[in-house]
Amino acid sequence: MVRSDLQLVVHFALLSRILAIFFQIVFNSLIPDHRADAFRVPPLHSPSTGDVLLEFLLGGFSCWDAQHFLFIAEFGYVYEQNFAFFPLFPLSVRALAETALRPLERWLSLHSRLLLASTLLNTGLFVLSAVVLYHLGLAVLRDRRLAAVSSLLFCLNPASVFMSAAYSESMFALLAFGGMLYLEKAQPLTSCLLFALSTAARSNGIVNAGFLFHSQLKRCLLYLRPELKFARKDWHQCLGPILRRVLLVTGGSVVVVLPFALFQYYGYLTFCRSTVSPVLSVPQHLLQLATEKGYRVPDKDRAVPSWCHHQYPVIYSYVQDTYWDVGFMRYYQLRQLPNFLLAFPIIALGVWAAQQYILVDPWYCIRLGLTHKTPKGERERDGKPPSGFHSRGVFVYVVHATVLLAFGVCFMHIQVITRFLASASPVLYWFCAHLLQETEPGQDATTSPHPYEFAVIPGNHLTALLQDWKRCSQTARCVLGYFVLYWFLGLALHCNFLPWT
Repeated sequence: MVRSDLQLVVHFALLSRILAIFFQIVFNSLIPDHRADAFRVPPLHSPSTGDVLLEFLLGGFSCWDAQHFLFIAEFGYVYEQNFAFFPLFPLSVRALAETALRPLERWLSLHSRLLLASTLLNTGLFVLSAVVLYHLGLAVLRDRRLAAVSSLLFCLNPASVFMSAAYSESMFALLAFGGMLYLEKAQPLTSCLLFALSTAARSNGIVNAGFLFHSQLKRCLLYLRPELKFARKDWHQCLGPILRRVLLVTGGSVVVVLPFALFQYYGYLTFCRSTVSPVLSVPQHLLQLATEKGYRVPDKDRAVPSWCHHQYPVIYSYVQDTYWDVGFMRYYQLRQLPNFLLAFPIIALGVWAAQQYILVDPWYCIRLGLTHKTPKGERERDGKPPSGFHSRGVFVYVVHATVLLAFGVCFMHIQVITRFLASASPVLYWFCAHLLQETEPGQDATTSPHPYEFAVIPGNHLTALLQDWKRCSQTARCVLGYFVLYWFLGLALHCNFLPWT
């Protein structure tokens, strides 16, 4: 059954990416691009026929921040504001363009090959993310049906356009979910490596160190069970494993944070200890763009930026503050009301998920998910601990999602919260799958009549609910409507430089 679930998930994930490319072409052809005041890669002066064709097919996936990622992949970290975007994704795109796609250089420029590489890379990463999310759901929820529905929802997630565009969301989702999965499998070293790579892809990867801390603290408490008498031999037996856990958490946290620290150090060397002359090191057309737009480039003969004199010279926070005006409650302006409305659904779902989880077992939450008291008769009734969204293993993921949500609401551009949470936390998918299963329990969640024989649109729980829309509950309609509507709106708006999440 697990095999048939995975086949459905893979097929549905691939189908969603193909449809995303198709509708991106349609929307990009029908809707004129908005003249947004955003960073753009300088266009080619004499594009080839292949460049023009690829721009027609995939041009919608190179809008907004995708321009930064493609620019970094092509030219490196030339401008100061480029340091808001971490290096793992652009480096991977460049590597793919220079290896597997190198034979296409006769027909496609480097920029076009980078755009093609980002689409191909994100398609593969997205499918793998859906598969990893399914296995993570099995490990945490212990409910095959719920795990499968969660992965299917991921394939239609509200931030779907960012999973195909030249953004790092798909890569981060795979690495973050993979690190969580290996931690559930009691393989902390592999988990630390994946979490470290997630930090190299996005700054919020450093928060994932909290999973390592919580899991090892929970294991340490197992050595301090009440039944131990703490005789000298008991302390001797406990102290060694506890110290090993402490060292693992300390070393693991350093590993997870290290990519962030190294990237900040690279930015410090680039701008605060510059030894280059921009006239010699920066291409002329990029230097001209910097002059026209006021972009800062490394220059040994120019005064160093103000952030270099800070006690902790972190370029990332400076760029976010100066170029994007990111800060505590800065986004709370009346003119930003449409963006608050845009982000309201995922904020409401995040708050609702935390509330529902806490209400089921508030004392377990007060104990920080470290210890629990099994009610009399519970284990005798079903022989195993609770499963599903309210299982004990979900606690740390709810805390993680709530922390990200609180940070996003207080500090970030509010509309970014949708893709911020959709790529970083499985709770959105677990909770929405829980709502669907709770309100539509009669539907078959995972299998089609012929699980090994696929039609163009595979039969599954989501397609069954969409086909039976009129008989769905109001809750199911709201959840599915939100996912499908944002899937389409994201492609229509984002791909034409219109404001989106």
